[in-house]
Amino acid sequence: MTRLYGAGAAHAAVMVASFLVAGAAVWSLGVEGLWNPDQWWQSVAVWFVGAAVLHDAVLYPLYSLADRAVLPTRHWAVRRVPVRQHIRVPALGAALTFLLFFPGILDTDDTAIIAATGMDRDPYLERWLWLTAAMIAASAVVFLLRVLLAGASPGAARTQSPER
Repeated sequence: MTRLYGAGAAHAAVMVASFLVAGAAVWSLGVEGLWNPDQWWQSVAVWFVGAAVLHDAVLYPLYSLADRAVLPTRHWAVRRVPVRQHIRVPALGAALTFLLFFPGILDTDDTAIIAATGMDRDPYLERWLWLTAAMIAASAVVFLLRVLLAGASPGAARTQSPER
């Protein structure tokens, strides 16, 4: 299967399940629910295509360049536990939640937020900062646990990466 598909059976199963969930969402919304003829720019279909194009043409090159600039190709590791992913994951989580909630986080007009959620924007910045801090803390805890478990293995002393 890996030779034909390119990944394992678990990956194929997850992809089929996600396409089924997406299809069920489109089915339940109906085609009319994806398009708003009164204000076309507020249509789900337009935002979906726009998000895909924006991600592939603009965001992916930008965050790839930022990743290369901040985390150079030299592999940083502590007891053979790479540091890179433990920086990437909370940074990506913070960036994605900021992208989703930036009108509420930044000082913007409250009328659209109140109309959509019934809440004003006051808690957004504080909650985003707490969420970001929680993601960083969780990543640090996972990293420390991995380092401790790597140090407990019998071959850890011989396989440490030389860092100066």
